[in-house]
Amino acid sequence: MGDHSLWIECSGTGSPTVVLESGLGESSFYWARISEAVATTTKVCTYDRAGRGHSDASPTPKDGQEVAADLHTLLAESGNSGPYVLVGHSSGGVYVRIFAAQYAEEVAGMVLLDSQPVDPFTSLPNYPAFYSSAPTLYGVLPSVARIGALRLAYASEFGDLPEPARDQEWDDQTSPRLQVSSREEIAELRDSIRQAIDLTDLDDLPLAVLTAGAQAQAGWVAAQDALASLSTNSVHRVLPDLTHVGLITSDSGVAESSRAILDVVDAVKTGAALSD
Repeated sequence: MGDHSLWIECSGTGSPTVVLESGLGESSFYWARISEAVATTTKVCTYDRAGRGHSDASPTPKDGQEVAADLHTLLAESGNSGPYVLVGHSSGGVYVRIFAAQYAEEVAGMVLLDSQPVDPFTSLPNYPAFYSSAPTLYGVLPSVARIGALRLAYASEFGDLPEPARDQEWDDQTSPRLQVSSREEIAELRDSIRQAIDLTDLDDLPLAVLTAGAQAQAGWVAAQDALASLSTNSVHRVLPDLTHVGLITSDSGVAESSRAILDVVDAVKTGAALSD
């Protein structure tokens, strides 16, 4: 990465290697339970984008193409070669789609966990208003974190995570450093979404799309259907009782997400079609 160092940790053995890409403003810590489950079957890697978790901050904000290039370099330099099954949660889905567009020959499959839609500005009626207000919200959060208010607001959060991931997630999410990184990420997100639109076809690569139905905003499920159409070998599972974050941290969410990842791993190994 040249001007900053990124942290990566891999566990398990086997191929294809699963790579977990976190959502907006998230670090690797919240993947603890899913990473542990997937590692029983194949190699799985978690990492931290610049400015969060264990990774150094970048001197300048990163758009999606730069995030994908950083990840590609990190995987190569850490000795974790493809083929990869890319797993993206939330806005992490934007980054894995960009990675697949830029390094198609290294991608064997994909899992999108309640992922950012192809174009949320047109497919989600409420998204333009959210995005227009986001810079103001994310602009004040670093200052809120500096005075310790987030530590109080998040005091009862992240209870689904095991130790030490729970405390690591809490410390990271309430830090000014993480909030600065999130502010920079939201500022680049519109360009990143546009870059991800370049991925229009995964051919027959195994693709699993999981949608959290609880508290889903208007247009969300239909937009997830559009993501599933990127591959002719895809499955779309709507989970009505799971929330966006619960898909990663709750007992049932960990079970469903891990199953989807391992289904794609198995499809890559066997050449079989995915099924519900």
